[in-house]
Amino acid sequence: MLKFFRVLSLVEGLSLIVLLFIAMPAKYRFGHDFVWPVGMTHGVLWMAYVLASMLVSHLLRWSVLAWLLALVSSVVPFGFVLLDRRLKREAIAVPTA
Repeated sequence: MLKFFRVLSLVEGLSLIVLLFIAMPAKYRFGHDFVWPVGMTHGVLWMAYVLASMLVSHLLRWSVLAWLLALVSSVVPFGFVLLDRRLKREAIAVPTA
């Protein structure tokens, strides 16, 4: 489950980067409106991320603070990179998860 969460975190984080740094400038600078499909994709991925984070936090017995930090990292651009480092260390510590 932790491996799935890591992959979901990376995909969701990249969707945020695409939304903020590609789709939004394309709309407002060049007139190409990709915001709706990219935004919808990001929104669905984010909801899946929140559900998966709750499940992983329960299975691995994270504190509420650890879960909140994972949640905050999903809305900060490039926050997923820092979270992935933490999850990688946790995957090494708990290889069966």
